[in-house]
Amino acid sequence: MKALLCKQYGTPDSLLVEDIAPLTPKADEVIITVKACGVNFPDTLIIQGKYQFKPAFPFSPGGEVAGVVKEVGEGVTHLKAGDDVFAMPGWGGFAEELAVKANRVFRMPPKMDYKVASSLMYTYGTSYHALKNRAELKAGETLLVLGAAGGVGLAAVNLGKIMGAKVIAAASSDEKLELCKSYGADALINYSKEDLRERLKEITGGGVDVIYDPVGDKYAEPALRAMNWKGRYLVVGFAAGQIPSIPLNLALLKGCAIVGVFWGAFAEREPKANFQNITELFQWYQTGELKPHIQKTYSLEEAPQALYDMLERRAMGKLVVVP
Repeated sequence: MKALLCKQYGTPDSLLVEDIAPLTPKADEVIITVKACGVNFPDTLIIQGKYQFKPAFPFSPGGEVAGVVKEVGEGVTHLKAGDDVFAMPGWGGFAEELAVKANRVFRMPPKMDYKVASSLMYTYGTSYHALKNRAELKAGETLLVLGAAGGVGLAAVNLGKIMGAKVIAAASSDEKLELCKSYGADALINYSKEDLRERLKEITGGGVDVIYDPVGDKYAEPALRAMNWKGRYLVVGFAAGQIPSIPLNLALLKGCAIVGVFWGAFAEREPKANFQNITELFQWYQTGELKPHIQKTYSLEEAPQALYDMLERRAMGKLVVVP
């Protein structure tokens, strides 16, 4: 079977598609025939050795897959060959087959498309955990989403509206903001040509209650300065490249909380709460309220370009590799 392999840390063009031996499940493992694999920002970090997890070489990136169970190992009772599933392995998904621990594999809802199933968990799982569990976002509050057209950002816009918030979408181009508008954003800020802090003052007349920040860099401090009393600043990631230094006196003056969001650790440490979140997300998908946006699909051979598109912030919504 074919897999896109990382044999040493580097840029996406250092990855190679190679034939490797078919996989055999160990105890408590499942072999999945991969139908689709979502592309996420951590995929660009893991091949450079910059992510929290550093798998042994060679490995394939791709931490969010959907497909069909090919074979189950000893001790696996909740799944069988032929089941349509999605899984969150962390890596290994840019391949025709994947071996993954059975406790990371879940049955897909009926009639869900494989590409959609591979696009929900990292983006919507992260964003829902952030807004529900970490910010405790309430209906009527004002939510600012930075990087609002990216995978997690657009999910936060979508979920913020479902949860009853007034959503301000901030992104780097008018094209990206038009996509956010189609997802219900109440106000738009193009921070490539508008002053973020001043525009927030104009829009809100005061401040924002929750800030969702997957971008970091120079946008963090002006956003925090626009925070309301008892606001919550969600630290999701640093897609702009730089981890910002925050003057902590701002948290004191605003009486606000700076809250870390690490969905992967939440899923490991609190599996019941995470499963409840997944259940609620699927319910919203089935009612048509939750609408993943898939911008483009790529073959396995084209997967390095997908990673470059992610690195260079050309992605709007989700990119998907289809082996």
